[in-house]
Amino acid sequence: MKKALMIASILVVAVISTACINNIAVQELNNKASEFMQKGDYESAMNRLQASLDLDSTIYETHYNLGVAAINAKKYEIAINALEDGIKLKPDYADFYYSLAIAQIGMAEDIIEDADVEEEATADTENGKIEVSSEIKAEDKEKAIELRKSAIENLKKYIEMTPNSKDMENVQEMIKQSEEFVNGDTKAEVKE
Repeated sequence: MKKALMIASILVVAVISTACINNIAVQELNNKASEFMQKGDYESAMNRLQASLDLDSTIYETHYNLGVAAINAKKYEIAINALEDGIKLKPDYADFYYSLAIAQIGMAEDIIEDADVEEEATADTENGKIEVSSEIKAEDKEKAIELRKSAIENLKKYIEMTPNSKDMENVQEMIKQSEEFVNGDTKAEVKE
């Protein structure tokens, strides 16, 4: 009985020690990530934050910081995943929704920028001119529209959670621009 109690005590001490070491390592990684972010080295910050999450994925701030670093690095897919994971841990943290919307808008813009464009040339035989028109493929436009719709929802959620926010005007402008995009008031045309 004494041996079993002693073994159980050793195991408890080992678990507690490991948890303390992990907490120290997580804090160290997060502090280093913060230093990198202040220097504008978002890739290094992301690496530290991901390592921190590998040790302890229950800290919502680490998910948020990874999302922000990824947005700054224009790695929107990583940002979206980190922020969505953070929302699962702390759905009442309003900044998750704002940052997630920023990432979704950024990704939508990248899709349009990088979209496959189909060019069509038409000849005007009377005037001897050739007109070239460019159109974005429908699937690229649809992906961008879905991201913008999600961004609108997240921005509205942010407003709901922070009705007295100082950046309300900016948030409402982002909603307006995203709604215009979704409703087809963009410079990009869709190829059916």
